[in-house]
Amino acid sequence: MAFSRRQFFTIAGATAATLVVGDTLKAVYAKAAQGKSFTGSGYGPLNPDPDGLLDLPDGFKYRAFSRTGDIMADGNPVPGGHDGMATFAGPNRSVILVRNHELSPNSSTEVVGQKYDELCKGGTSTLIVSPKRELIRDYATLAGTYRNCAGGLTPWGSWISCEENTSTPETTPETIEQPANSGIFVPNPIRVSKRHGYNFEVPALHKPKKGTVNPRPLVEMGRFNHEAVAIDPRTGIVYETEDQGNSLFYRFIPNKPGKLEAGGILEALKIKDMPQAITKTNFPVNEPKEVEWVRIEDYDPEKDTVRKEGFEKGAAQFARGEGIYYSNGEFYFCCTSGGANSGGQVWRYIPGRNAREGGTIELFVEPNDKTILDMPDNIVVAPFGDLILCEDGDGDNFLVGVAPGGELYQFARNAFNDSEFAGACFSPDGQTLFVNIQTPGITLAIWGPWNKA
Repeated sequence: MAFSRRQFFTIAGATAATLVVGDTLKAVYAKAAQGKSFTGSGYGPLNPDPDGLLDLPDGFKYRAFSRTGDIMADGNPVPGGHDGMATFAGPNRSVILVRNHELSPNSSTEVVGQKYDELCKGGTSTLIVSPKRELIRDYATLAGTYRNCAGGLTPWGSWISCEENTSTPETTPETIEQPANSGIFVPNPIRVSKRHGYNFEVPALHKPKKGTVNPRPLVEMGRFNHEAVAIDPRTGIVYETEDQGNSLFYRFIPNKPGKLEAGGILEALKIKDMPQAITKTNFPVNEPKEVEWVRIEDYDPEKDTVRKEGFEKGAAQFARGEGIYYSNGEFYFCCTSGGANSGGQVWRYIPGRNAREGGTIELFVEPNDKTILDMPDNIVVAPFGDLILCEDGDGDNFLVGVAPGGELYQFARNAFNDSEFAGACFSPDGQTLFVNIQTPGITLAIWGPWNKA
C-alpha cells in the first residue's frame, strides 16, 4: 500500500480501547528500521462494490445513510462537510452519533437552527441508529459555528465540537477588492458577526423536539485554532491541540470537573529547563522530559494571540498539533508537519497524579520517512486492538488498519470519489465501525467478522 499521502487517525470512543497505542506504533517503525515488510494481509483483498461506493473484504457489509441533501427529522436538509464524530449508547440498544460539519460562511450547505453566528454555517448533527444499523432519525444539534473539524467525547456523555478558525468581525471586512488593485469591491462571502475559535458542548441525548442546543462558547477553554480534545477521566482535566505551525499544547483545569461551562484555568505546556523549546526538528526521540505549565491570562484575546502569550512565558512550540487520544493513563497526540521532512511526529504525554504535578512529555516517534508516516492527524484504537487510519490523499483513499504487530493493511476503499474519510468511530459494543466520506457527505456503518484478521 502507498503511504506517501496525507493520513490521519480519527477518534473513537475512549472507553473502547484497552491497548497502549504506543506498542502498535513502535512495532511499525521497528519493522521499517530493520528492513522488514510492514504490509500485512489484514482481512484480505478488497472486493469491488457493485454500487460503486465502498470496497470491502469478504464478509463485510455496509449501509450508507444521512447523505448531504437528504431531509432530516427536523425538516431540514442534511448539511455537508461530514467530519469528526463520536458514538454513545442510546436507548433500546440504539447508537447515538454526534457528527461535525466542517463548513465555512461561503459553503453551499449549512446547519439550520438556533445559530451562534447568523453568518456561519457549521455545527453538528445527531443521528440515532438502530441495532440493525438503520437510521431512525437525524437532526441538527449545533448551528452557526465555523469549520467544526475535530473535537472529542467526554466521560459524562457529550461531544466537544472544536472550531478551527479564529475569524472576528474586525478581521473579515464587509467587502473585498476583486480583482486585486481594480478598485472594484464586492461583498465578502466569508464575513462573520461574532468571534470564533471556541469549543462548544453538545449533549449526546439532546432531543430533536428541543431544536438545536443553545450555542454557548466555552470561552475559558481558549480562543485559538482548535483541533481536538481528550479528557483525563481521573481528574477531568481537558487536553487541547492547536492546528498551527507554531502551536502550543494546552490543558484546561475546570473549576468543576464535568461542568466545563463553570470555567477554569487555561495553561500551556512548558518543558522544564527548556524554555521556548521548538520541537519541530532536532528534538531527541524517546527521552521523556519533565514539564510544567504556564497560565494563559488572556484566554479570549481580540486577536489570535493565545499561543504568543504562552510562548513568551516559555511554553514549547509544536508543529501543527492535530488528533489526540487517551489510553491507559497516557495521551498521544500528532503533529502533522513535525520532523526534519515535515512528515509528522507522534508525542506522548503522561500526566501527573493531579494538577500540581507537571508530568512528562516525550517525542515518541519521528520516522522522517513519508513511506511510513505522512502527516498524521487523529488517532483511533479499535476494540479488537488495531489502529484505524483514515486517508486524506490526492488519489484513492483507504481506511487502513495497523495490527498490534506493526503490519499495515487496507481495510476499505472510497470507490465513489477522491474525498477523504473522516470521523471513524466504533459503536459502544465494538461491532460497527462508523465513518464519513466528507464530500459530498455520506455516513457509513460497516460490520463483519472483525475477529478473523
